[in-house]
Order: sequence, then C-alpha cells, then structure tokens
Amino acid sequence: MELFFLNGDMAARLRLVIVSALLCLSSSVCAETNPDDYDVLQDFYKGLNNPEVLKWPAGSNDPCGDKWNYIFCSGSRVTQIQTKNLKLSGTLPEHLNKLTELSNLGLQNNNLSGSLPSFSGLSKLQYAYLGNNQFDTIPSDFLVGLTSLQVISLNNNPLNQSTGWTLPSDISDSVQLTNLSLSGCNLAGQIPDFLGSMSSLAVLEMSYNMLTGRIPTSLSGSQLRILKLNNQQGSGLTGSIDVVASMTQLTLVWLHGNSFTGPIPSGIGDCTSLTQVSLNNNQLVGLIPENLTALPRLQSLQLGNNKLMGPIPNVSFSNFKYDPNPFCQSTPGIPCAPEVTALLGFLGGMDYPESVATSWSGNDPCGNSWFGVSCTGQTKVSRINLQKLNLNGSISPSLGQLDSIQEIILAGNNLNGTIPDVLASLPSLTLLDVSNNDLAPPVPKFKTSVKFIVLGNRLLDPSAPPRSPPAGNSPPGNSPPSGGGSNPGEASKGSSKPNVLVYVLPIVIGVVIILLAGLLVYCRRKGKKETFPAPSSIVIHPRDSSHSEGTVKVVVANNANGSIPSSIPTTTSSGSTSNTHVIESGNLVVSVQILRNVTNNFSADQELGRGGFGVVYKGELHDGTEIAVKRMESGMLSSKAFDEFQAEIAVLSKVRHRNLVSLLGFSAEDNEKLLVYEYMPNGALSKHLFHWKKLNIDPLSWKKRLNIALDVARAMEYLHNLAHQSFIHRDLKSSNILLDDNFRAKVADFGLVKLAPDGKNSMATRLAGTFGYLAPEYAVTGKVTTKVDVFSFGVVLIELLTGMTALDDNRSEETRHLASWFYHVKSNKETLRSTIDKSIDISEDTFESICAVSDLAGHCIAREPQQRPDMGYAVNVLAPLVDKWKPSKDDNDESLGIDFGQPLLQMVKGWQAAEGSTSMSLYLDDSKGSIPARPAGFAESFTSSDGR
Repeated sequence: MELFFLNGDMAARLRLVIVSALLCLSSSVCAETNPDDYDVLQDFYKGLNNPEVLKWPAGSNDPCGDKWNYIFCSGSRVTQIQTKNLKLSGTLPEHLNKLTELSNLGLQNNNLSGSLPSFSGLSKLQYAYLGNNQFDTIPSDFLVGLTSLQVISLNNNPLNQSTGWTLPSDISDSVQLTNLSLSGCNLAGQIPDFLGSMSSLAVLEMSYNMLTGRIPTSLSGSQLRILKLNNQQGSGLTGSIDVVASMTQLTLVWLHGNSFTGPIPSGIGDCTSLTQVSLNNNQLVGLIPENLTALPRLQSLQLGNNKLMGPIPNVSFSNFKYDPNPFCQSTPGIPCAPEVTALLGFLGGMDYPESVATSWSGNDPCGNSWFGVSCTGQTKVSRINLQKLNLNGSISPSLGQLDSIQEIILAGNNLNGTIPDVLASLPSLTLLDVSNNDLAPPVPKFKTSVKFIVLGNRLLDPSAPPRSPPAGNSPPGNSPPSGGGSNPGEASKGSSKPNVLVYVLPIVIGVVIILLAGLLVYCRRKGKKETFPAPSSIVIHPRDSSHSEGTVKVVVANNANGSIPSSIPTTTSSGSTSNTHVIESGNLVVSVQILRNVTNNFSADQELGRGGFGVVYKGELHDGTEIAVKRMESGMLSSKAFDEFQAEIAVLSKVRHRNLVSLLGFSAEDNEKLLVYEYMPNGALSKHLFHWKKLNIDPLSWKKRLNIALDVARAMEYLHNLAHQSFIHRDLKSSNILLDDNFRAKVADFGLVKLAPDGKNSMATRLAGTFGYLAPEYAVTGKVTTKVDVFSFGVVLIELLTGMTALDDNRSEETRHLASWFYHVKSNKETLRSTIDKSIDISEDTFESICAVSDLAGHCIAREPQQRPDMGYAVNVLAPLVDKWKPSKDDNDESLGIDFGQPLLQMVKGWQAAEGSTSMSLYLDDSKGSIPARPAGFAESFTSSDGR
C-alpha cells in the first residue's frame, strides 16, 4: 500500500528491484562467476569422496560472489584454489585448464589420486603445489605453455610407478621458474641438459627417484641455491661431482645415496654460501679439501661410507659425520705419516684413480699391502710400480719427499705434463721408467747412476708412433705384481742414460718441417691463388686513431646472417607503441629512470669509459652494490649497433659462468638502449698490460697472468663445449677481458657472438672482430668455427707473455703483427727470454711455466684451424701451471700493496691516501667500454616447495 504514496518513477524502480530479486532466487541471472570457472569447480566438488570438508554453500552457483571457502577470485574469474592439508580424497576434473586466470594452485598434503589433469595453456599459473598426494599418471602435455610458472612441486606422488617418466622439455619455456621440486615421483632417465639454460632456477629437488647418469655439465655456473639429488633407486647417479664446484650460489647440496666417483673438487671452496653438504654413501675418493671444511657458513657435512683418504680435518661445527672411510688416522686433526702424505699427494696428481686408491688405506703403506708399493724391510717405501693401468694426470712433485725410493715405474699410461725436477734429487733413486706416456720437456738432469727411460713419449722421443690408449689393461687387485710390480728390468727397455737424439732430433726435424712448409707454400702460390695468406698480410688496413690499442674494430652484424636475438615490440611509458624493441629475456627489464637515479643522471663524474657504441657509467644501488651501465649513444643506434645490443642480452641471459661477465638487466625505452653489468673494479686487462706506467699502477705478476689466462680459457671452454648451446665469441681480446678485485678475469662483450654451426665444419658469415686477433681463415674467407676464438686466445696469451699489443703500426715491419712475429721466435729459448715482458720477475720455475704457455700460444695461433687445440686442452695445460706456481719472496708485499721497508707512520699515510684516491679511469675499456655476477640486490627470490 505504501507504493501509492510514492511518485511514479520511484515506484517503477522499486518494482524492478523486487522483480530482479525474485529472478535471482530462481535462476543464475545474478551469478558473478564465469560459467566455465563455475563448471570446473562443480566437477571438482563431484569428484571428491569427502566434499563436505569444503563446506561450500548449498545451492550457490556464484563462488566468487558468495566467497566459497578456499576459492579466491579477481572479479568474476577464479585465480586461486587453496585446499592444502584438508585430507581430501578423490580425483581432479580433467578440464581444470579451463581456469585460464588461475595463478596459484595449492592442493598439497591431501589424498587426491588418479591422473593429473593437463595444465596446458595455463599461461598465468605461477604456483602449483601438488605434492604429497596419490596421483598416478601425468599427461604428456602437462607442462605445455606455462610461461609464468615460478614454482611447481610434484613431490611424493606415485606417478607412472611401473615405468617412470621423464621431464619434458616443455618446462624450459617457463623462463621465470625458480623452484622445481620433483622428489619421490618416479622421475627416470638422465637429468636433462636443458635445465642448465633456465637461468632463473634457484631450487632443484629430484631426490628419491630413478635417475641415472651424470650431473649435466650444462649446470656449470648456474645460480642454483638448493640442489637435492640424493637417494636415487638402483645404482643412482654416477660420474664426478666437479660441476657442483661451479655453482657458487649454493647454500645446500644433497648428493648422498648415489654412486658418484672421483675426488671432492677443491673448487667447492668457492661456494662460500654453503650451509649443508651431504655426500655420504657414494664412492668418492681422495682427500677432504681443506677449503670445504673451512667454509664460513657450513653447519652440516656428511661424508660417511665413501673411500676418502688422508687425515680427518678438524672442523668448527658439530654436525660432521665422516665414518666409515679408509682414513690414515681415526682422530680428527692428526696428520698422516710423512710417507703416506707423499704417496697420497702423488696419487692426487693422477686424480686418485679408483683402481689404485681403494687399496691405499690406513697409515702404513708397508704393512697394509698397498697395491703397486714395495718396501725395504717393511719399513720404508722402496718401489712404486703402476705400469699399464691407464692412469691419467701428471707426476706430482710430492714423490720427491720419498728419500728411500729406489725405483719408480709408471710406463704405459697416459701421463702428461713434465717430469718434476725434484725427482733428480732423490738420493736413492736408481730407476725411473716413464716410457710410453705423453710427457713433455723440459727433462731434469739425472745422475748417471739413474736408469732413466723415456722412450715412447712423442714430445721427448721423435721415433715414438702416434699415441693410442693402451690395450689389454686389467684392473688391479686380483693379482698385483710380485713385490708391488714386475721385474723392473722387464718393465720397459731403454738405455740407462738419456739419448742425445731425444734432444737433437726434434730440432733437426723441426727445421726440415719448416723448410718443407715453405716450399709447399711457394708451390701453391705458383700453381693457384692462395686461400690463406700469411698472417702478416692480413693486417694492412686503415687504423682508427681513437683506438688506444692501435687496432681496428670491424663490426658487421645482421639478424638474417646467423645472429642470435629475437625481439618484440614494446610500448612507452605513455602507452604509445615505440619504435624500439625489447628482447624476451625473463625478468631482466629495468626502468630507465632507475638507471638515471643510480648514475646521477648519467653524470660525467660517473663515467668509466668510452668506446664502440657508447659510454659506460658507474652506478650504485641503494644497498651499496656497484654496477656498470652501458649507455648507447642515440646517434649511434644503427641496425648493426642494435643487433649487438640484442645479441648481448640474448647470450648473457642464457649463459652463466664465473668467468663470464654477468648481465644484471637492460632497458630499451624510446631512444635509450642501456645494459647493466656487474662492476669490475680493476677494469680491462689491456690497461694492466699496456698502460700500467701511464696509469701509475703496478704491472701484473706472472702469477696473476697465469690465473687470468686460465680464467679466460675456462670461460671460452664453457662457451664452446659446456653451455647448453655452443657459442663463438668472435671478439676475444685483452680489452674485452675484465678483472675483479682479486685480478680474476671475466670475458665480456658478447655483441658479436654467434651460435656455432650444428653439423658443419664451418659457417660463412660477415667479417667481425678486431684485426690482430682475427684468425687468418676468418679474415680471408669469412668462415667461422670455434677455432677462430682459439686463435684470438693465443694472441691474448702472447700479450700476457710480452706486454705488447696485438697490432701496432709504430713497431718495425717484423714485429708489427704480434702473432706472426712470435710464431717465429718462440722456439728459441734465449730469444724467447728476451721477448718476455721486462716487468715479469723471471726465475727458473717461472721460465719453465713461461715456456709451457709459449708452446700453448704457438699451437693456438697455428695457421690451419685444424692444427689448433680445443679450449679444453688449454685449460688442461694451464691448470697444472697455476697449481704448481710458487710465490716469490716479495709476492705478499705485492698483494698487500705495502712497502714494509718504510717507517710505520709513512706506511699508514700511504695506505690512507691510496684508499681515498682510487682512480675510476682504471676501468676504462679501449674499444667498447667496460662490461662487467648479479649483485645481491638483483637476485631473484624463490619459494620453498611447501609454498611458504
């Protein structure tokens, strides 16, 4: 009746409200939830055996509007289902992927069973927690298209229980994935290589599965923080654990319950964030590295049930389990007997071969029947006979500590390196048989009383045939040689003195080869056009006078010619479409405004260097982390410049290695093209080789040069052979090698990188690089292989040796092209000595390693690419030299930067002055500006597998 007291319009509106309310009671007119989403939830409810646990309202068809328990929405779309720990049983709807706005799915710790539904197409799904259920089948397209996925857990589900299942490569499209938890879910086969390309991955859990094979080398240098591969069924994972040492961000590593072999890598000491290490129940051999037990954050170390040797170290933490293992002592902190220490050091030079190491246990080599070891009167080691056992590695100088040793028989193995000088000083030595190995000069001078046999070493014996692996070797243990070896007179035949021909014949043959090579070149020039001109003939080109190294940068990059990057249009801050591009590289995009703030609006005071396509500025984040920002000049943004910008991002967002400069981010807004790198305080190597006097800095010691060479070799080996794809740098040079606080090197500038040809010997491409470093075949034909980088690396080695630039028009015609000149002078030791950088303090030991590096450089700059070694060989040559190096008497003074001859007050004042006047010019890069691993402020956060 009250309607009659209202005006006409108000009464009409009220009638409409009443009618609408009545309709809502009888239909779905007022439902807010998307119909497809509602259907999925209804089927989810019907598939449960105990749906009452959810307490969803009866008769409601609007889960978003009525706010059903455990369901979360945005508008009318379901975005989250959170039903963990409810003891739900039943199955999931097979069309769950119709929830296209779903971002978080938490079903862990229930009793759900049956097949997992396909997640294909859930492009907004970020978190998927499905662990601790009873799912028994996983569809083949389960992981297709999950481009936003950050965390997924399938822990403890009996998936494909009879056959197991393998991880599909579809998950590699989840470029933001930080946590992959697949423990106890019947995962089978080998750990996929593609995991190494997932740069955001921080947690990898694959314990209690059926995995086999090795830890893939593609994980080398990854940013993993948690690695759990423990307790695989059957024999489990095998091979070495060396790759773990390169994962320097690790905080926890569980590898127990497998069949890993070899020693614990000494490089694990670089993983300074480690808190838990479990390596028990494997077949690891060798000593416990001192730097492992000294890790600053380590709280738990489990090493029991291996074949570890030597002393038990003292540790500062309580959770240290080490038994059982065949240690030399039973109490931590007590060293082994001196002879045991020496023998274990010798075994370490050969990487602790398991066939020998398993019998070398305890603290008495004479009383415990060590294989291949004989003693005099059961008290002193008199003989080592380890012939024809396929032993690898080198002969350790620790043998020089065995004063009682009379006979050393190592014939018929694969030993390389040199014979330690200290062996010539052994007072009781009468026989050294190292025949049929791969040993190199120089050879120590032994007394005439020593029977020294070197026949069959191709670098010491010119008559030796090409080496092949020894055949017919049987593992020791069943029937070791009598007295630790066969009759030494029958071990190998040879003269009792070094044959003069061993030293004379290489020189004669070398001269003949050079003459024949010259004749061959002459004949070819007469008969037809030469394909590869002499190295000196390819460097006569105009020189950029602004280039401080006197070299020419040739840059021709083209996306249609094998370049790496891909790009997509982006929009400006105003919302309009920009004419720039942004490379698809995960979460590396940084705002231009942020970079303006941290560089003081690209202030000239923050400038680190100029060159190439722009300027490099120093920046400082709010937490104090220093970065380097490379800003491309807007006037220089040609297509080739942008190609290099894209290539830099495409490569560095895919590869991670301790010796590659890390890309922290990039920005491409309007005309701004910015790249953000880690800051490398000591700048380019070229500064310290060629400009140290001008910059008033100390020259590099030989120790630092060796370390730099090894760092660069490891970086290039990773790019060529160990990364998920094989890359060719094409512009390796001293100005693209940057040095950190400790003068450790990282390779930079990836603008010219190309993928190595797949299934081809070479790939034709346009010329790019820097003259003086270009391989002859590349400069002439444009054909590129990884061997062009090997040539450039050889030139860098020569620069480290001589302190001379690769190309200098101001030098004489003979020495203008460094590589060509050095190739002809390196073979004469006296001439070589005169060419070495005068700032290097050359001792006898130093010169020995200089000769080895010189020989390696000569191989690397060989005219024909097939004559150059792989970078793995370079690493193998340089690593023993770095380990063997002994500091000079004043090396501590050099490293501390203190002259202890000064009065104390003067020393303090000098120190203070140095601290307050560090020159930023040290970071100036000659060609392209400095390029510097991701600081803590940029590190991605990650979520634990239980969703917390």
